[in-house]
Amino acid sequence: MKYFSKIVFLLLLSTFCSAHALAQDTGGVKGKVRTIKGEGIAAATITAKQQGEDIKSATSDAKGNFVLENLKAGAYNLVFTKNGYSSGVMYNVEVKKKKISDLGERLVLTIDQGTQVIIKGSVFAADGRSIGGAEIKIERVSSDGSVKKLGSSLSSYSGEFTFKFSEGAAKYRVTALAKGASASKEIEVDSAAIYRLAITLDSNK
Repeated sequence: MKYFSKIVFLLLLSTFCSAHALAQDTGGVKGKVRTIKGEGIAAATITAKQQGEDIKSATSDAKGNFVLENLKAGAYNLVFTKNGYSSGVMYNVEVKKKKISDLGERLVLTIDQGTQVIIKGSVFAADGRSIGGAEIKIERVSSDGSVKKLGSSLSSYSGEFTFKFSEGAAKYRVTALAKGASASKEIEVDSAAIYRLAITLDSNK
């Protein structure tokens, strides 16, 4: 029995030493996955790849921070994915033994336009001329009739403007103002797509 206990102890010791040696031989990376505006992206998947094979993955926290560790020393391609965003890749990221390299906040993912509501419009005068420099305001109209301002911009030289929002059903009100005239139009959206509208301003009113 004592002999058997010694064998078990030696096996456990050997396993511990092997794990310790392996840990001493590995490293990792950490960083933050964020939007262009600097906001952290939660639940993004960070995958380390070598020769096209997935080696290890981690998930970003609520603030977009992540740690990907226990990687053998060497060069990896890091792939960053999140539903609703275009994928990002960092090539030839070097992992060193006994070190967690900080990648900082360079990991920026952009919203996939395939999952966006894009509202494009044009502003015209009563005679059909395009109006550049018009102030464009956009609001979300709730089911109870209340409104929330979402943003504003100026129409381009050719009278055009664009707003982008996350996918989802909603009603928007777009208002154009120029030279003392104003006009509004409402548009309902139900899925990711490009929605177009035209607003005519009657400067005589």
